Amino acid sequence: MIEVKDLTKRYAGRTAVDAISFAVEKGEVVGFLGPNGAGKSTTIRMLTCFLSASEGTAKVAGYDIYDDSIKVRQHIGYMPENVPLYPDMRVSEYLNFRARIKGLRYREAKRAVSEVMDICSLAEVERKMITTLSKGYKQRVGLADALVNEPDLLIFDEPTNGLDPNQIRQARELIKRLGDRHTILISTHILSEVEVTCGRVVIIDQGKIKASDSPQNLIRHLRKPSEILLEMSGDAESAEKELLKLDGVNHVRRLDDRAKWTSFSITTDPNVDVREDVAALIRGENWKIRELASRAASLEDAFVDLVQEKRGETEERKVRGQ
Repeated sequence: MIEVKDLTKRYAGRTAVDAISFAVEKGEVVGFLGPNGAGKSTTIRMLTCFLSASEGTAKVAGYDIYDDSIKVRQHIGYMPENVPLYPDMRVSEYLNFRARIKGLRYREAKRAVSEVMDICSLAEVERKMITTLSKGYKQRVGLADALVNEPDLLIFDEPTNGLDPNQIRQARELIKRLGDRHTILISTHILSEVEVTCGRVVIIDQGKIKASDSPQNLIRHLRKPSEILLEMSGDAESAEKELLKLDGVNHVRRLDDRAKWTSFSITTDPNVDVREDVAALIRGENWKIRELASRAASLEDAFVDLVQEKRGETEERKVRGQ
């Protein structure tokens, strides 16, 4: 559905996107991640033909973004970070207007608008002026606009920006349902949302692609130290010393003392699980355990690990070059 090869965008004095290549297959839901200024929005604007590239090529649904930009736009439903709406129009009027300028005939537009208002739960505000809507409803109108011409590909740039936790949960569920019918590319910085909605993640930093894999595989290959949480009753000072002697344990930190119970954070080598050794130590000393658990790594851990590692390598090369 998307084929990007050596795509580059240069501005005066800097390169925003530096020869990136990636692909999104039909039916995939892909998260496009990166810190602020990484090149996410610039890449999306090139894919949606809002911005021309300096070098490289990209195709959407088989159409080139240079030679067939009109065809590309016909296959894309795009919701930018700040949804551009006409505040003085009613919701149904706006969606009908957008459907008609996207090429739908009167009856097709009427049917499509009714369908997307149902999908986006807009029926109760269809006669309201857009200017009176909450941020959450405005986001829904923008999403309905992206869906109204039934595009093959949906591109969302920060789709949950500014929403409250309940609205974020609703948006997440809606995106998951849309993934059954559309190919979706989501640019966002809310990594927990990507972890539950996306089958694959593309990470960009400083204009370059750093990783492309499933969230589970990125977490599995994490080089970040593991963490064990322990809550016990016994001699806390002795426990701290003995825990440090266990193979694979790098650091022990006392978190809290509540009456006779003490909590510890135990940092270990990457992908090392010392829970059995910890349990054996506690039993051997006749102490009591109330909690012994490993803190599961998250996509956020993998993201930070990848970005920091790559930046560290860049800085090291700069120093060597000097």
